[in-house]
Amino acid sequence: MLFRHQTPATSVAGRFRPDAAVFSAGMERGLHVLRIEAGMERSVDLLHALTEQLPPVVDCAIDCLRSGHRYVGEGLSLPEVRESIARLKVPLVSSGGVELAVYTAEDQLVLSPLLELWIYSRTDRWVYLLVGEGLDQVATVEPRGWTVGRDEFTGAPDLVAAVEKTAERLTLRLL
Repeated sequence: MLFRHQTPATSVAGRFRPDAAVFSAGMERGLHVLRIEAGMERSVDLLHALTEQLPPVVDCAIDCLRSGHRYVGEGLSLPEVRESIARLKVPLVSSGGVELAVYTAEDQLVLSPLLELWIYSRTDRWVYLLVGEGLDQVATVEPRGWTVGRDEFTGAPDLVAAVEKTAERLTLRLL
C-alpha cells in the first residue's frame, strides 16, 4: 500500500527499443534520397501509408530473396497495390527477405529485404510528408551494425506463398 500509482503501460519492445522513427535526406545524381530508420513494423506501415501519395496508376516490383523469384508489373491500380501491401504486412514483418518497390516516373518507394524504407524522388515533397507522419529529420541515419547476405534468406514458406498470391492478384510478370 506504499506505492499507489498507475504504472504506464509499455511493451517490452518499447522499453528496450523506442519506436522513434527518423529519416535523413540527401541528393544523389539529381534525385532526392530519403532513408527512413524505423522499427520493422513501422517501416511496412509507412510504406503502406505513403503509397497513398502516389498517382492512381503505378508500377510495382517484388524480389523474393527466399524463392529467388522476381516479379514486375506496369500500369497497376494504386488501390489494388495498396491492398496487396496491406495483406503482406504480417508475413513481411515476421520474415523479411522481400524487396518491394512501388514507383512512377517521379517517385520510388522501396522496402528493402531487411525492412528498411527508402524513397527516391525528383522533388523534395516527401520530406514534408514524412514530417507530417511524425518522423524527425536527422543529418545521417546510422547504418546497421549487422547485415544479411542475399543468399542467407531461406525458408519462410508462408511468406513465399503470400508473395506468389500477391503477384498473381496484381498480374505481375515473373522475370
